[in-house]
Amino acid sequence: MRCPGLALALTGALLAAGVALAYPASEGDYRIRDFKFASGESLPELRLHYRTFGAPRTDAHGVVRNAVLIMHGTGGSGAQFLNPAFAAELFGPGQPLDAQRFFIVLPDGIGHGQSLKPSDGLHAHFPHYGYNDMVEADYLLLTQGLKVNHARLVMGTSMGGMHTWLWGEQHPEFMDALLPLASLPTQISGRNRVWRRTLIDAIRNDPAWQGGDYTSEPPSLRTALELLWLMSSNPVLRQAEAPTLARADQVIDAYVADNLKTHDANDLLYAVEASHDYDPGPALEQIQAPLLAVNSADDLINPAELGILEREIRRVPHGRAIVLPFSERTRGHGSHTVAALWKADLAELLKSPER
Repeated sequence: MRCPGLALALTGALLAAGVALAYPASEGDYRIRDFKFASGESLPELRLHYRTFGAPRTDAHGVVRNAVLIMHGTGGSGAQFLNPAFAAELFGPGQPLDAQRFFIVLPDGIGHGQSLKPSDGLHAHFPHYGYNDMVEADYLLLTQGLKVNHARLVMGTSMGGMHTWLWGEQHPEFMDALLPLASLPTQISGRNRVWRRTLIDAIRNDPAWQGGDYTSEPPSLRTALELLWLMSSNPVLRQAEAPTLARADQVIDAYVADNLKTHDANDLLYAVEASHDYDPGPALEQIQAPLLAVNSADDLINPAELGILEREIRRVPHGRAIVLPFSERTRGHGSHTVAALWKADLAELLKSPER
């Protein structure tokens, strides 16, 4: 299941991020037999890819005390956390998630990265998964695949942040602390729903999509990628990047051309549609672990002016929320991966006692 032979490549990635590693890194696949989705569909085998750093440490009672689960955003993978803005700030010696002390698990969620996804062959016949399915699969990866029976911390960015809220409700005794980043503890609605719906409609209503059985990427994938560019940063940065009409066209053309090399219309469609079952609102009082929610004031996907986070965090028994003010260091929704913005708050959260 684990593949130590891939340690060199992963170690090189973190070294490039400025993280000196004195421990083995590994990458592997966990295969879940007969996985049943909430939709009623099933797969005889669901492959989940993952990366780990460090090693699990158990106490005298056999409870793992140092596991950290980090979940990625829509269309991403665990590999995104190897970038310098994240890894160099968190995983190095003396950092809050020092990989010589913690057992860090970076899964690729269902339909993402190197985990099983529509483009692997089933196309639009792939089961229609939701966030609850993704949380269940990650839970099985940890508990059955990696033999982790407790987590020091469960955290995630964007979609992974939304998964973090669900983890706190569905497995309230599993973790010592929770850190959802760039997310809201409420059903997808308003502008957040509409931009997703626009992306979904663009693909599904494209004749070239052919019910998902296309042989070349439909033109609507370009529209979908343009929407992602539009929502993922703040207006100030976008204006600085594209200050003229001609430059704006150059920037978006280059972004789309680059991402067309790595994106698939069905994979993106499924990933965006997966948010349909997300609704942690009714069960926020069931979260037992200390929870710190971090958003940024310039996040277009989770607008601070709605006041949803401040209102709902009051219902979390040990919850606290921070909205990072707009600054030259914030990156809109992408602030979730700029760990320097919030790593001091993470270090404070980790002072919470083990449960």
